[in-house]
Amino acid sequence: MKIAIFSDIHGKILLPFKLVDLYQKETGNKIDFILQCGDMGAFPDISSLDKATIKHAQNDRDELGFYDDFTKINPNIKAFLDELNINMICVRGNHEDHDFLDNLESENAENSLFSIDIYKRVFVCKSGLKQELKTEKDTLTFVGIGRIGDRKGRNEKKFIQEYERKQIKKLLKTKDIFDILITHDKDDGSQRGYGMAEIREVLDNVIFHYHFYGHTGEPFNQEIDLNRITQSIKIKELEFNESGVLGKGCMIILTKENENLSIEIVEQKLTNKLAKYNWKLQ
Repeated sequence: MKIAIFSDIHGKILLPFKLVDLYQKETGNKIDFILQCGDMGAFPDISSLDKATIKHAQNDRDELGFYDDFTKINPNIKAFLDELNINMICVRGNHEDHDFLDNLESENAENSLFSIDIYKRVFVCKSGLKQELKTEKDTLTFVGIGRIGDRKGRNEKKFIQEYERKQIKKLLKTKDIFDILITHDKDDGSQRGYGMAEIREVLDNVIFHYHFYGHTGEPFNQEIDLNRITQSIKIKELEFNESGVLGKGCMIILTKENENLSIEIVEQKLTNKLAKYNWKLQ
């Protein structure tokens, strides 16, 4: 089983799918699923944009990619996604229409994840719940924790909600060992004054082999977590730099084979083929 993992796509919903398609063609390796670490830019209504997205969208229409390409059927995009036949599973970030996502989550109360797009290819997983991805040979177990932490008791929906905290408390009691943890925010284990306390608590009480996250704006980084067990990986945001190319560590491939896990940091010589000014044309 091979999983492609990305973070912070900010409306460029189609780009992870195109990168996966390119990776398959260049390497001959099949990808089974995509995981994404939040800040999808899931705004189905222009009037619901947050201030940051409005600001960035004034200079970059890609910020509105969910609205433009994933709320109404584009025959070309549908044909591409149908042929690729891969789903993307995300956690919530802080730049989403949370009212829209809350409504979909409520409508899917019995499910651990729910579809958010017109093509039924983009899913959001609920925080703190065990998830499984299966192929004929392998099963990958993971937990997602969305939104960001808050130390000031604010009520905005971009911050972790009380019902999610309750679910995470239940998770802390499990004896299961998971393959990966996917979060948007980082834990609050440093002295930086931000991060999510609940992520630190989960990493200290539940065994994960890998933890992937985005959000912080820091470069790609891989290190052993404070728990001395989990490999902690900061994925570079899927953003084009001043040269119009994607940064190092923006695309990670996780392989599970015979219960063994390994990762590949996709080289820039591959990701550079989809640059800011040509990726929609490829």
